[in-house]
Amino acid sequence: MQVTMRTTLIPAALALAVAGPAWAQQVVKIGHVAPISGPSAHLGKDNENAARMAIDELNARPFTINGQKVTLQLISEDDGADPKQGTAVAQKLVDAHVNGVIGHLNSGTTVPASKIYNDAGIVQISPATTAPAYTRQRFPGAFRVVASDAKLGGTLAKYAIDTLKVKNIAVIDDRTTYGQGVADEFVKGAKGGGVRIVGREFTNDKATDYTAILTSIKARKPDLVFFGGMDSVAGPMLKQMKALGIQSTFMGGDGMCTEALGRLAGDGIGEGKVICAEAGGVQGPQEKAMDDFRARYRKKFNQDVQLYAPYVYDSVMVMATAMQTAKSADPAKYLPVLKTIKYEGVTGTIQFDQAGDIKDGALTLFTYKGGKRSKIAVVR
Repeated sequence: MQVTMRTTLIPAALALAVAGPAWAQQVVKIGHVAPISGPSAHLGKDNENAARMAIDELNARPFTINGQKVTLQLISEDDGADPKQGTAVAQKLVDAHVNGVIGHLNSGTTVPASKIYNDAGIVQISPATTAPAYTRQRFPGAFRVVASDAKLGGTLAKYAIDTLKVKNIAVIDDRTTYGQGVADEFVKGAKGGGVRIVGREFTNDKATDYTAILTSIKARKPDLVFFGGMDSVAGPMLKQMKALGIQSTFMGGDGMCTEALGRLAGDGIGEGKVICAEAGGVQGPQEKAMDDFRARYRKKFNQDVQLYAPYVYDSVMVMATAMQTAKSADPAKYLPVLKTIKYEGVTGTIQFDQAGDIKDGALTLFTYKGGKRSKIAVVR
C-alpha cells in the first residue's frame, strides 16, 4: 500500500480510538525534544517553533476523527544536547503516554533515547539526526526525514576532491556522536581520491579555545580543514583560524551549515571560504512550497528559519497523515502506514526505506557570501 498526501490536503477524518473505549480520548499527544538550552539552543528553539506551527495549523482546520474534533497537544522537552538528559526526557514522554515523538535534534541524544521509545512501542521521527547508527539499530518505529552522514560525508568528500581539487586535508571533530560520525564518513569518502589526510584532531562541543590544534594544523599547510560539529563551535573556530592566518577552505556538515554561522564567525567567515552541506533540499517547483513555509514561519515567529524547522514541520505532518490514514493514533496501528507512506511536504517527497531512512535523500551545498548563506547546488 502506498499513500500519497500533500500538506494542504490532509483528510479530515482520523479515528483516534486505539483499542476500544478504554483508549478513547479527545487529545493526541505529540512529543518534541531538542536542545532548548545550551550552545545549540537557537537550533532547538527553531525546531520547537516548527513543531508548534504544524500543531497549530492542524488544530485550526480543525483536526477531526471520524467527524469528532480532536486536539493535538505538543509536549516539548529540552534535552540540552546531553545524552543523559536526553534519555531522562525520553522516559518522561513515555510516562506521559505520548502518541508519537518528533526528535531529537542531536545524534548523541537521539540514539540512546531511541531505545527507550522502541521499548515503549512509541514511533519516533527525527527531523535532524544524521548518524548512521540511529537506523542501523533497526528499531521498527524509528524514522528520519534527512539523509544520513554516510551520504553527507561522502558527498562533501567528492566535492572537495572533484570540484575544489584539494590535495591535503586536515580533519577536526568535536567527539560527539554526530561530529565524530560525519568526520569519519568524510574521511572514508576522501580515501582513494588522491588526497592526503595530513592531520586528525579533536576538541569538544563545550570548548572555546582551539589555538593549540589550529597551530598544529597550520604547520601542515592543508588546502582544506574539515570540521565535524555544530555552528556554536565552528563559528569561534573560524575566528581563531583568521587570527592565526590560516587561509584553508573550511568545510563541514549540516550541524554548522546554519544562517547563524555568519554571525558566530564574524569576519572569519570570509567570501566563499566556507563550504557546507545541509541534509535535505528542494529545487524546481518544490522551491515555492519551501519559500511559502519560510514566509509563514517568519510571520508567525518574527524570525527566519535557522536550519531544521522545515523538516520538523514535515515530520509532524507525516505522523498526523499516517494516523489519519490508519484511523488510529495508536503507534502500533499507524506504524505500518508510515512504512509505506509517500508524502509531498515542504521539504520534498518523503518515503522511507526498510531501515527507516528517507529514500533518495537530497543534500544542499552552501557557501557564505557577505556573511549570508548562498546555495551552490542540490544533489542526490
